[in-house]
Amino acid sequence: MPIYEYSCNQCGKHFDATQSVHARVEDTLCPHCHAQSATRLLSTCTTQVKGTHKTGFAEMKAYNMLNERMDKFAKLPPLMGRRAAPAATPPPDSTNSGTTEN
Repeated sequence: MPIYEYSCNQCGKHFDATQSVHARVEDTLCPHCHAQSATRLLSTCTTQVKGTHKTGFAEMKAYNMLNERMDKFAKLPPLMGRRAAPAATPPPDSTNSGTTEN
C-alpha cells in the first residue's frame, strides 16, 4: 500500500498515512486533532533498488545486445551472391582451335 502525505486544514500539521489506493481523501483523519479536513499533498516518489544495481545498467545491457546481434549478422551470408573469382589462366580460345590446315 502506498504512503500518502497530508496536510490538515484545521490544525495545519503535516502527517503521513498508509492507505489503499482506493481510499478517499475526505475519510482521512488527522492524527493530531482528529478532524476530517485533510488535503492530500503531492510528494516525491522514492524507490528502493534491491540487488546489485549499477548506474548505467540499461545502457550496458543495450550495448551488449547490440554487439551480440552484430556478431550474428557478421556470420550470415551476404544478401547478394558474390561472383566467383575469375580463373587464373584464361580459357582456351575457340577461334584458334576450330581452324583446320589444308
